[in-house]
Amino acid sequence: MQIVETLNQTALIKMMHESGLRPSAQRLSVLSHVANTRKHPSADEIYNDISPFYPSLSRTTVYNSLHALVECGLLRTLEIESGNLRYDLAPQPPHSHFACRCCGKIYDAMLPSGIEGFGNPDFEVEYVDVVYRGICPSCKNKKSQTK
Repeated sequence: MQIVETLNQTALIKMMHESGLRPSAQRLSVLSHVANTRKHPSADEIYNDISPFYPSLSRTTVYNSLHALVECGLLRTLEIESGNLRYDLAPQPPHSHFACRCCGKIYDAMLPSGIEGFGNPDFEVEYVDVVYRGICPSCKNKKSQTK
């Protein structure tokens, strides 16, 4: 399930301006990577994936960029594995996630119907986290072929 289409640099820069965040090459690269790879990367994965394009990039810059992008509401954190933060594009339709216990990939999934409502207007719900865990189709197929 792909939630959003690929976002080009112009759209990402516009999102950053509208959120009040000053675009920089590093922030734009981090945001583009999270928004367009759809693999819900960790900070280390982001660093490893984009550092070849920015030889002077530091892990600290990636962490600071992630923090700024989360603070302005463009990214949100996911804690699918205990103690390991991953990142997802925030401005998109509500959805859940499926985590494969074999390959570790995380997929977008539809929310179960009826889960959107909290039932108490005194609370302001910012997002709902639902994580399904199991075996993805690719790993399931590999498993059945080895039997």
